Order: sequence, then C-alpha cells, then structure tokens
Amino acid sequence: MTKILTLDTSSEACSAALYIDGQVQECFEVVPRQHTQKLLPMVNSLLAEAGLELSQLDGIGFGAGPGSFTGLRITTGVAQGLAFGADLPLLPISTLAALAQEVREEQNASHIFAALDARMGELYWGVYLAKENRVVALAPEQVCPPDKVMVPDQELLHSAPWIGVGPGWNYRDQMPLSLKQVVTQFDVDRQPRAAAMATLAAMDFEAGKGLAVEAAMPVYLRDNVAWKKSNHRD
Repeated sequence: MTKILTLDTSSEACSAALYIDGQVQECFEVVPRQHTQKLLPMVNSLLAEAGLELSQLDGIGFGAGPGSFTGLRITTGVAQGLAFGADLPLLPISTLAALAQEVREEQNASHIFAALDARMGELYWGVYLAKENRVVALAPEQVCPPDKVMVPDQELLHSAPWIGVGPGWNYRDQMPLSLKQVVTQFDVDRQPRAAAMATLAAMDFEAGKGLAVEAAMPVYLRDNVAWKKSNHRD
C-alpha cells in the first residue's frame, strides 16, 4: 500500500496532501507570505488524521517548480528536512505537470497547455498529453515572453481541442494567433496543488524514481532568477 506525502508552496497557495493506496486527503489554503507558518501544521494534521508517523510513509513529493523562488526554497527545504529525518526518498514534481494532471483528472482533458506567470514579462509553460492515467510532457518546460509561446508539434496543435490552464493564460491576448485559435477553453484561476502532485509522486515512486535528499532540487527555469530574487521580494 503506497503512502506518499506531498507539499507545495510554489504560488500564493500552500498545500499538503497524503496519498494512501489511491486515495488523497489534502489541506489547501491561499495564504500569501504565510507558507512557513502553515505548511508543517498541515503535514501534522494529515498524518494525525491518518494515524501515521512520518517514518511509515514510502516517500515525500514536493512541488519542485517552476514557480515563486521563495516558495520553491521553502517547500524544497521542508521536504528535504522531513525526508532526511525519516530516511525517505524524495519525489520532485513539476508544478506545470500538476496543473495539467488536475485538469486531466477533473475534466478528462487530453491536450493541455499549462502556463504560470513568471513575472518580468515572461511565462513558465509546458505542453502535455494524457497517456493512460497521467500526463506526459511533449517537450521540456520553458520560460519566455507570451508572444513566444508555442506548441512544439504544429500538426499536433490542430489534432484535438486544447485547454489552457493556469494564471499564465491571463496573458493570452499577447500569445500567437495560431495558439489562440486552437486553445479555446481556459481555467486561469487554478493554482498548483499538492493533491495532483500526490498522484504523480505515487506513480513515480512505484516506477522507482525516488531520489536521495541531496539529489532533489528545485527547478527555476530562469537562469538569473536566484540573483534577482536575492535582492527583491519574490
């Protein structure tokens, strides 16, 4: 019976979820700048409700990014600390893939374009197809201005209806016309959350993809983000 804890603080939302043999319980709150105060109480609440100790879990998943630089540091640090103390593997999960997975599960979507606001006039984005019970990225996730966003396979672009998910789609007026013509359904208010990450993390664990604590790192996508964010609030 697979048991996975997942954490995410990559956006203004803070969430933790516990996956036990296909069932997921989640704590979720939109709490800007309160992630450090909220995350561990969420973890403790989930474990207490399930009657489990941290050491009884199989692994810990976390939203590895892209997303808020400060938020990624928080969730990575907490996940590493918990995993180290309980001698558990870590399972880094893409925040963009989590957005796509959630829409796939809730709406049975098969062609999904996830986008997050990267600030500085850019978007984080990824393109996904549903394959059996999970989403699969068609190409590496990227960061670029809205007018440079594209689907890597132009034939695939016109093969089925696409749904755009994530707050990055608030900038769709700036995106290429070819993209706006095929992505006609939008879910712009959805944020990455630990529940969808839990499903992906459980599948990764069962596939033997768990990492040692020192090997699990956040994914920023933007090379210069660390320097910029060290001098300005995220």
